[in-house]
Amino acid sequence: MLAEGQQVTLDIEKVAAGGWTIGRHHGQVVLVRGAIPGERVTAWIERADRRVAYAAVRDVLDASPDRRAPAFDPLCGGGVFAHVAYARQLALKGEIVQDAFTRLAHHPLERSPDVEGSPETGYRMRARLHVRGGRVGFYREGTHQLCDAAPTGQLRSETIDAAVRLVGSLQARSRDSIASIAIAENLAADQRAAHLESMDAGELDESALAAAAEDAGLTGLSFRTAAGSLQTAGDPAVSDSLEAISNRVKHPGEVRRHAESFFQGNRFLLPSLVSAVLDAVSAAGHVVDLYAGVGLFSLAIAAAGAAEVTAVEGDRSSARDLRHNARAFAPRLHAKAVSVEEFLSTAKHTPDACIVDPPRTGVSKPAMEAMLRRPAPRIVYVSCDPPTLARDARRLLDAGYALESIRAFDLFPNTAHVESLAVFGRPE
Repeated sequence: MLAEGQQVTLDIEKVAAGGWTIGRHHGQVVLVRGAIPGERVTAWIERADRRVAYAAVRDVLDASPDRRAPAFDPLCGGGVFAHVAYARQLALKGEIVQDAFTRLAHHPLERSPDVEGSPETGYRMRARLHVRGGRVGFYREGTHQLCDAAPTGQLRSETIDAAVRLVGSLQARSRDSIASIAIAENLAADQRAAHLESMDAGELDESALAAAAEDAGLTGLSFRTAAGSLQTAGDPAVSDSLEAISNRVKHPGEVRRHAESFFQGNRFLLPSLVSAVLDAVSAAGHVVDLYAGVGLFSLAIAAAGAAEVTAVEGDRSSARDLRHNARAFAPRLHAKAVSVEEFLSTAKHTPDACIVDPPRTGVSKPAMEAMLRRPAPRIVYVSCDPPTLARDARRLLDAGYALESIRAFDLFPNTAHVESLAVFGRPE
């Protein structure tokens, strides 16, 4: 059995979820960070048990033609694929989805799904930056070590500059220690808002908040105290038109969200993702959008002419934005500020289509059971985690659904993240 600190030579067979690749040493599986399938490498064992060992590449003995020198520390910002040429990254991410369906859903796909690519830099509209001693950055993977976010290229340089100015201004005016900054932008990056988390969690000085927002060039700034009250300066939200986020809907409505609320992160692929969801539910009369966030999909569907849309979101901040955004489409769009489980437990009608966009943990068991008690003819599943998508796909297949299509979007280039869109239909 392999042991920590041991050096081994491995032939890399294939990619695995989380950005790992797989090699074998005398039959024992070794998950390797920093390799590419087809390569031969020497690797250090970082930890091991009887079933699997984890290792990092030390030397590449036989390099893939797709290997490139990473432009930044791959452990900063999760850039575990930064050493892989971008076209190969897309192929690997499709293979990750395909592998999950084979192993976990027991439903082999004929080929790996197409993955739509993104520009590799400046793509993030939303990020959490940590603050330590006046420095601002990401955490290195698996640690609380601060690293410089700028070289990763994920954020625009103006975004990082705004965060640095924000921290500097607050340090000069307030004794409170800022732990992290959630920063949000619109597609054009001409609106930028931030939400602060403090180590002290008491109230911040209002004049200091207002001055910091101005110094950083923000549209607004917010902070939630330990008691749950929200302090604000300016307008701590950003917005995009429905036409901009879908590239097709002609409607004066907008998608407004606070920095504290969840929103998809890639400015370049957002319209493609929304358009794909619209196509998947185009013929539906009543659509239920579970884990709706601020209403990204619900609003576009309502604007496209759906007869009735019900959007469900349990998070406090996102639900507040959802209710605000839904007013433009009343009474056709109903915003429900409750958990998905609570909504489904009392639902009395079966929708024509159901959209689910759950967190990384996937659809909870109670929620899935409730969905299947009143099975919608079509389920459109947006997933940020291939293993939980495959697990839930197995549940849907066992309940009589068929997988009609699956595709993916590279919302976070150079990372192991891949967003999938799977459409399930129930034969009549």
